[in-house]
Amino acid sequence: MFDTLSDRLAATFKNLRGKGRLSEADIEATVREIRIALLEADVALPVVRAFIKQVKERALGAEVSQALNPAQQVIKIVNEELVGILGGETRRLRFAKTPPTVIMLAGLQGAGKTTLAGKLGRWLRTQGHTPLLVACDLQRPNAVNQLSVVAERAGVAIYAPEPGNGVGDPVRVAEDSIAFARSKQYDVVIVDTAGRLGIDQELMQQAADIRDAVRPDEVLFVVDAMIGQDAVNTAEAFRDGVGFDGVVLSKLDGDARGGAALSIAHVTGRQTMFASNGEKLDDFDAFHPDRMASRILGMGDMLSLIEKAEQTFSQAEAEKMAAKLAKGPKEFTLDDFLAQMEQVRKMGSISKLLGMLPGMGQIKDQINNLDEKDVDRTAAIIKSMTPAERQEPTIINGSRRARIARGSGVDVSAVKNLVERFFEARKMMSKMAQGGGMPGMPGMGGGSRKKGKPQKKAKGKQRSGNPMKRKAEEQAAAERRAAGPGGQQGDAFGLPGAGKDASSFELPKEFRDMLPPQQ
Repeated sequence: MFDTLSDRLAATFKNLRGKGRLSEADIEATVREIRIALLEADVALPVVRAFIKQVKERALGAEVSQALNPAQQVIKIVNEELVGILGGETRRLRFAKTPPTVIMLAGLQGAGKTTLAGKLGRWLRTQGHTPLLVACDLQRPNAVNQLSVVAERAGVAIYAPEPGNGVGDPVRVAEDSIAFARSKQYDVVIVDTAGRLGIDQELMQQAADIRDAVRPDEVLFVVDAMIGQDAVNTAEAFRDGVGFDGVVLSKLDGDARGGAALSIAHVTGRQTMFASNGEKLDDFDAFHPDRMASRILGMGDMLSLIEKAEQTFSQAEAEKMAAKLAKGPKEFTLDDFLAQMEQVRKMGSISKLLGMLPGMGQIKDQINNLDEKDVDRTAAIIKSMTPAERQEPTIINGSRRARIARGSGVDVSAVKNLVERFFEARKMMSKMAQGGGMPGMPGMGGGSRKKGKPQKKAKGKQRSGNPMKRKAEEQAAAERRAAGPGGQQGDAFGLPGAGKDASSFELPKEFRDMLPPQQ
């Protein structure tokens, strides 16, 4: 959603790099570009003015003029101010001292409240709670049925005594749900309320009546991040008419400019607490202003990526796999490879995971067009093999490749490429598990030579007596040392394709194979 804003800011900061000192004119030009970028992203004008004022004051001060790297200092200032307009610190849910905790969802029709109720219920269930969804949207056709389906998919309970479709009293349902939750030992009650196509008195009155009946611990305003500046106006109307404690942004995976979503926290004084960025029930998480600012500035979101990995991967399984790899490369089989691949797939969309890595904005179009089904095709190839072939892929000859290709519906070359990639990955993983480190990474155990034994002088061509020829030989040797063992240009750490900028980081071959050709 924030791709346009990210691209404009990246282009603005690129012009600052390499300058040892920033003049007042440089700062003025940078601030002007940032203002244009924010306005084009549909950020509310009062927010833009406040943001630009803070950035300009700080950039013209000693904070930048006395910095060793003024360009990076300006980026740091923009990042900190961006975190500020997004709400500052992460806001957590307030739970009642005596259960149940009551959470009321409010917002316009079409904002995604019903789906969000299921997502929030599932998220709370993973946190160890026992949530109950309450169907108080009794006006929209089939709203009760929709919530029932969502609750079943999320694995949470639902309280829906009325059929809906214009039948039933939503205030009475909300009030009765609290006693029901206490009797059934549910510790969180999520009340899904009705919406309207626009703000009207009937909507506000019904929301206020439900609020007074259940006395919620949290009132969450659900806003569609794609509706532009009207999101800010609607948020202000709900704040003044009903009141809310936090904001939930839905449809963050859309292609709208989305800047209005950045404005709500600053305009209303209520922080964004959750973000929904997909159609699946697990496409939902707590909103972290610092991480969102980092994503907008193209610096990735490694903390969220690590959290997803910790939730998906078992520590015991990881230790078991490390012990297996330490015994030798042949201990790691295609069955293990498949299990690891399925674990990564459980973390979510591959393109979203890659988008969390720093510097991935440079290949954003390729990541967006990534074929997620390539992982499924790889799994189909492995599952088409016999147990013996998975244990020892070296026995896969031409006839076996043809049979596997027919069973998985792919070309023979795809089977061959998979096996070759597996051997390369197994060799690298085994070397790392044995303490060898990454190949070509100085100081990280990259060499396999034993300590204590003197290295024999390598036999090779003697230095030429011709000065011109000797200079050419020395230059070629320097290029080979810089390239590392893989034969590609590397950085100080020996990582092929990596430079001083994180955006030049080269993806592993397994991911590059899934990316479409770059235009």
